[in-house]
Formats: sequence, structure tokens, C-alpha cells
Amino acid sequence: MTDHPDFPRGSIWLVGAGPGDPELLTRKAERLIRAADVVFHDALVGPEVLKLAARSARLVHVGKRSGRHSRDQASIDQLIVSAALSGERVVRLKGGDPSIFGRADEELGAARAAGVPVRICPGITAASAAAASLGASLTLRGTARRLSFITAHARTGEELELDWQALADPAATLAVYMGKASADEVSLRLLAAGMPGETPVALVENASLPSERCFHTRLDLLPLAARTALGDGPALLMIGQAMAKITATASIGLEPAIRP
Repeated sequence: MTDHPDFPRGSIWLVGAGPGDPELLTRKAERLIRAADVVFHDALVGPEVLKLAARSARLVHVGKRSGRHSRDQASIDQLIVSAALSGERVVRLKGGDPSIFGRADEELGAARAAGVPVRICPGITAASAAAASLGASLTLRGTARRLSFITAHARTGEELELDWQALADPAATLAVYMGKASADEVSLRLLAAGMPGETPVALVENASLPSERCFHTRLDLLPLAARTALGDGPALLMIGQAMAKITATASIGLEPAIRP
């Protein structure tokens, strides 16, 4: 297909690559990736997703992971805008959904400031993929009426500046992105805000990938679980009574709910 009425040359699409499994890409995301002249991709976008790009397309790694920054955000903004201004069809491929902790605003702003057309193609976010793997609902009528997404990523030496009192709501499910390194602080802060220590927690590493691992624990044991049960992959913490149904038949502690 050579006609792309919604993807003219000199334009940018911020595309959600989903949680990792290429089958969880939207059909639109796949079409845009195949049509791109250049794909600027995050570190967590897997090789199977990148294989969808045309053979003639340039693949440019611009990912930032675990403090190892290949490029700063301003450089990424400049790269994607420059590529579009040179007449290329540009896909900025982001893990999960671009609008959820994806720093989409900076790239949208840079493109608009340069007069470059830019649009967003949403993707499946990690919390949805993790819940699917667990066979769980993120919300439960009468038990978990609210769902909160937070990121536990903070600059080195800085505390997480969050409204812990609000986050400790027993009638909510809390999905903590990039939560492995901050599991100690998340547990401590939520306990101090009044959340019971026995609150169920699910830890999901590499959600949707063949290397996925899922563990059940409780809030007061979360620091131990995060240190000993998880590997090097990105992990999501799922906290709240909505996780109780999946933990009811599992050992509380470090026993994997779904073995790799």
C-alpha cells in the first residue's frame, strides 16, 4: 500500500507499541509502522514489533532505561522534528500507550512549535496487559470503584512526591508503573497512610512477553518480594482488593502465580 492519506510525508505519529507482545498492537499501529520511513523507538519496544517496519525504513533507538540515558528528551524532540521537516514519514514508537507516562507532551509540543503535523495512535497500557495475564479485573463493583495509575520513577536522591493519603484508598486499585526500584518507599508510604499490611499485591514483570513472571504478595511484604522475586525486566505493581481474588488460592509471599 503506497497511499497513506492520514500519514503524509513530513508528518509524525506517536504510536503506542503496547506492552510487548506484537499481537497486542492495534491494527492501526501496525499499519503506521509499516508505512514509516523512520521509526524512533524506545528501549522496551521488542524486536518482533520492530520487524514490522519496512526494510527500507530507518530504525533509530532513542530509549531511556534505568537511568542509562542514550539521549535526552530535547535531543529526541529535535530528531523527530528534523526527520519530519526533511519530508519523512516519522513514527515515534513508544512502549504501552504514548499518553500514559510516555512524555508525549514534550514531543507533541516540539512538533507543533515547528509546524509539523502530529497525531497519536493509542496502545494497550501495561496495567491492562498485566491484569489480563493475572486473569483479574482492575475494578470490582462495590470493592474497587477507582483505578489510579502512578509512576514510581523519581530522580536519584528525590522522594516520590505523591498524595499517599489519597492513594491509600481501600476502595481503589493502584497500578504502579516502574515500581520495582521504589517498592520499599511505596510500601512504607502506603502503610503510613493507613493502608492495611495485608492488602493484596500482584507483581508482574515483562507483562505479555514469553519471559513474563507474576507473583502474589501483600503490602507489608512487598519490599522483600520486589528484591528477591523479580529479575531485570520492567515490573508493574498492582495493589488493592481487586487482587484478592487471584491471591485467594495462591501462597502469600514469593510464590509465583504464573510460572515462567
